[in-house]
Amino acid sequence: MSNSLDILIFGAHPDDAEIGMGGTIVKHTSQGYRVGICDLTYAEMSSNGTVETRQEEAAKASDVLGLALRSNLGLPDRGLWIGPEPIASITREIRKHKPRIIFAPYWEDRHPDHIACSKLVQEAVFNAKLRKYEPDTEAHNVEQTYFYFINDVVEADLLVDISDVHQQKMDALKAYRTQFESAAAGNNYVATPLNQGYLERVEAKDRMLGQKRMVPYAEGFISKLPYLVHLF
Repeated sequence: MSNSLDILIFGAHPDDAEIGMGGTIVKHTSQGYRVGICDLTYAEMSSNGTVETRQEEAAKASDVLGLALRSNLGLPDRGLWIGPEPIASITREIRKHKPRIIFAPYWEDRHPDHIACSKLVQEAVFNAKLRKYEPDTEAHNVEQTYFYFINDVVEADLLVDISDVHQQKMDALKAYRTQFESAAAGNNYVATPLNQGYLERVEAKDRMLGQKRMVPYAEGFISKLPYLVHLF
């Protein structure tokens, strides 16, 4: 089977993509699109849970989303810096799966790793098309890069109506029990923004975005390139 994907989504941590665009993922996988997520880190610096539990939760969430694949580059959590090695690692992932469309976190967010992930992916998308860059792998030109929101939201360029799949998005997020449920964090529980009603705020954000176009729930995206259409 070909490794090529229709859509490849990058996140700094397992659960980033689910927060920002879980509904959009389900809408595409349910229509037969091959969608993959690449997590840059194992979120080993998270206050609750372990790397092992986070990977188990990511696998459960992936099943809910219907992903064709999920990979992890094993870059250091809270150590994502712009440099040749992480850029090359992401570039190779793009060339391996040859996605038509890529998603990355929006470049402004309260979490520094989300900002770094956005910058790294943009660098890698550019490098992926350069045939003289790491010429032992085949160059690949991504058609479009979109940016999804995790914590902070600005005015979106594009909205996706996720009303019919919003429950599946929430089910995927609920798979991350150690992150979003205080009771699941164990004896070493630490209060964080994630386990203090965060899922309710995700739902409120999706409602707020949906209200702009009079639908129950929507997810928003930003594009740095103008949209090209043939007809309206």
